[in-house]
Amino acid sequence: MRLVIDTNRIISALLKDGLTREIITSNSINFYSIDYVIEELNKYQSYILKKAHMSKTDFDLLFDLVFDQIQIVDDNIVKKYMNEAMSIMKDIDIKDSPILACALSIPNEGIWTADKDFEKQTKIPIWKTKELKDYVTHHRK
Repeated sequence: MRLVIDTNRIISALLKDGLTREIITSNSINFYSIDYVIEELNKYQSYILKKAHMSKTDFDLLFDLVFDQIQIVDDNIVKKYMNEAMSIMKDIDIKDSPILACALSIPNEGIWTADKDFEKQTKIPIWKTKELKDYVTHHRK
């Protein structure tokens, strides 16, 4: 399975050694994202360090572990779909357009997110953590 992963799922994996991190590191799903997500995570790094009671060194190691499982889609490919994504998300949450553009730009089965705004669009299927837990349980590599 190929899924675009939203920033909120990555933050969740960095904050807690739980189900989200288990899914990301399961090797049962190929995850994709964009450079913008890395920029967002760098913005929230101090919050993550404080909330997770983690050292910068531990954060860097965990960040690398998580991103070993996520392929970054070339910005030039994603940019071709930004207008369409912005048109879809303009009355929902325009800030979510880059993730939707990523999903529009590559073959995939949907977006993994906890952001309910994505449920308001109908172009790309949305996956919830519980659904992926079931999928991973039945498709371990």
